[in-house]
Amino acid sequence: MALSRKRPCCVCRCWFQPEARVRTRQRACSKAECQTERRRRTQADWGRRNPGYFADRRMTARGAKDPPPEEARMPVPLNQLPWAGAQDAFGAQGAYFIGVMGRMLLRSAQDQYESYLLDSRELPVRLPLAPDQDQTGSAAQ
Repeated sequence: MALSRKRPCCVCRCWFQPEARVRTRQRACSKAECQTERRRRTQADWGRRNPGYFADRRMTARGAKDPPPEEARMPVPLNQLPWAGAQDAFGAQGAYFIGVMGRMLLRSAQDQYESYLLDSRELPVRLPLAPDQDQTGSAAQ
């Protein structure tokens, strides 16, 4: 095997001799700090190129399982919807997405509803009657 030429590290910019097994593909030197930074950069770049990978993977895994009966797990207004028909029409992933979106909208609406104070027209507790007053405005004894 021919030895590769020296090259600068992509992290610390120090010159290093690449390992013989890696040759021209090695971009960072063998220091632990440089390898950690190279790995962090590579993973961040991969995440930017594949933004929806983990969400798609969770949705696929959720759709691959036998879906539990959604009617029992939905909040009160959503459990009255025909989830079996939704799964037939949209598939397991589509029905799951609709259920999650429905829960989110319901929670948002409930949060907004709770922010309003009750406007009651009558007093909750009856106040005691005022004592009788005479014409001068002082209380009668």
